[in-house]
Amino acid sequence: MTIDRGTALALVGAGLLLVTLSAGAVTAPDREITTGDESETLVGVQGGWVTGGNVRFYAGSDEVWRESSADGYFEVSRLPDGTVLAAFANESSTECGDLESPCARTGFRHIDPSGSSGPQVISEYSFPVASLTNSEVHGVDRIDNGTYAFTDMDAERIAIVDNGTQVWEWRASSFYDAPDDPTSRDWLHINDVDAIDENRFLVSVRNANQLVVVERGQGVVEVINEDDGGSDESCTKDGELSDFDGDEDVRCGDPAVLNHQHNPQWLGSDAVLVADSENDRVVELQQTENKSWEPVWVVRKTAENPLDWPRDADRLPDGNTLITDSLNKRVVEVDETGQAVWGIGTESDIPYEADRLPVGEYAGGFNTTNVSDSDRRVPIANATGQINEADTGSDIPVLTVAITGIRGAVGVVPYWFAELHLAATLVSLGLVIGGGIDRWRTRD
Repeated sequence: MTIDRGTALALVGAGLLLVTLSAGAVTAPDREITTGDESETLVGVQGGWVTGGNVRFYAGSDEVWRESSADGYFEVSRLPDGTVLAAFANESSTECGDLESPCARTGFRHIDPSGSSGPQVISEYSFPVASLTNSEVHGVDRIDNGTYAFTDMDAERIAIVDNGTQVWEWRASSFYDAPDDPTSRDWLHINDVDAIDENRFLVSVRNANQLVVVERGQGVVEVINEDDGGSDESCTKDGELSDFDGDEDVRCGDPAVLNHQHNPQWLGSDAVLVADSENDRVVELQQTENKSWEPVWVVRKTAENPLDWPRDADRLPDGNTLITDSLNKRVVEVDETGQAVWGIGTESDIPYEADRLPVGEYAGGFNTTNVSDSDRRVPIANATGQINEADTGSDIPVLTVAITGIRGAVGVVPYWFAELHLAATLVSLGLVIGGGIDRWRTRD
């Protein structure tokens, strides 16, 4: 039997695809690392670009419950009364105030895990936004009973509400060069606020590559990763920051220090732990004697799996660090050397943030890395060996950007699907399509 050229090309393409995907699945690092203890972990799951979100509670590696009534969940924490505080967003609502209906709605909720029919939402503070994309409340922090600070990404501000009534706000336009209407674009993407004390807040300004400390009555009193006069390209891409006032400069931090970060944890007056998302790492920054902030501890890879867009890192009481590795769709705990000691996968859903209970994320507490001034410039070695700050891993131009978008937007794409798998898939599809065209052209 003779196989024509078109059929042969199609068979080769199909075989290449099968072998590539099978090899990827077989050799993929395991996300599940069990220890036998019953440590409790709370996880806020965004879903897939704010669809199919949920809040999950794990005992050890076993899921005990989940609440799934919002399109997306973000920061989560357990309160002293046992309820769960969760930032959330819903894509469609008819309760739109002055906005055109339907609109999106975002804010924070209280969830009672012990409801009669399972976990249930018992209260909610929310407000309408015109569009869900880049307008969600990602961060909320309890200050006192009934008093909460939250981020408003839509208006680029942080606000405090007391029993549902706003009592204070800080607008980023008082510090950053602002567009006429901050709600018209993804300008700063303020994604986290943590209360350092009753008057000071650590705020993550993602698109500026900066963390700022905001004090009530004073405004910004400290900037971590201040603009050093270098290139602003990482902050102005995709229509983010811009020179709105015409002074030929924008307030943009060094992307080698922080690049579109999430969920910083204040470890003290001279240390902060950050999920440095677009640098695909977790980094502890410490302040030097000359007031600059430099990395002293870095993790890029755990359990043979490079971090991919991590969005949360919490220092635990024993010195370990809990990492939410978003695009690898896992939560992993590492020790001080970067070795993974516990981990769970979140199926095809993208996790946003995780808390190890009962302490949760504690601003101003737990261990900082003990490093002398003479060693500050050298990140410690982790389980993968000494870290090379300039290492870009397996980045491949165009394919790396494409794979990030695909893994985030298409939930069924497995966490191990990387640049080489995408390249092989494209070649396979090209062979199959080319074979089909060849058969059509040479048919009798």
